[in-house]
Amino acid sequence: MTKTLHDAAPSFDEPIAVLKHCHDRIRKQLATLQNVAQHVSTAGADAEAQQAASAVLKYFTQAAPNHHADEEEDLLPMLGATASGDDARLLDELTPRILAEHEHMHAAWLSLVPQLQHIASDTAAELSTPAVQAFCDAYTAHMELEEAHIAPMAKRLFSAAQMAMLGNAMRQRRGITD
Repeated sequence: MTKTLHDAAPSFDEPIAVLKHCHDRIRKQLATLQNVAQHVSTAGADAEAQQAASAVLKYFTQAAPNHHADEEEDLLPMLGATASGDDARLLDELTPRILAEHEHMHAAWLSLVPQLQHIASDTAAELSTPAVQAFCDAYTAHMELEEAHIAPMAKRLFSAAQMAMLGNAMRQRRGITD
């Protein structure tokens, strides 16, 4: 079996797998963010720190908002329209929490942006370790919640047509026209 050098992203024909792949990429970016915090405390904003800070900035400024929009504008509303009984009750409980967590993570991210921009441009070498840890902890818990409840529910409840509709919406959001 041939092993590729990178993790291939699943097709938008499998939108729940795409969302999980996004979570995996977020986890990698969170690890990089934590590494930047440790690195700048000892080595400053050297070329390695600048490159890593730029990559984290790019990911959480471009890709992460699309992921949240996938959930807020498509996945959760589609689940809300489909779920019934215990699923509907769980979704009614989790949806406000998920949306509030998105807002909280966005605010936490905005507090890190200027610090990362300074590192990326080599104008300062400070990154709040407690702020980084709080951001990473919040994101990790959030993804675990979605992976434990939302993704399995969607896989179980969505028809093939609903999966296609979700995948198409995600594809359009990213400007992919294949």
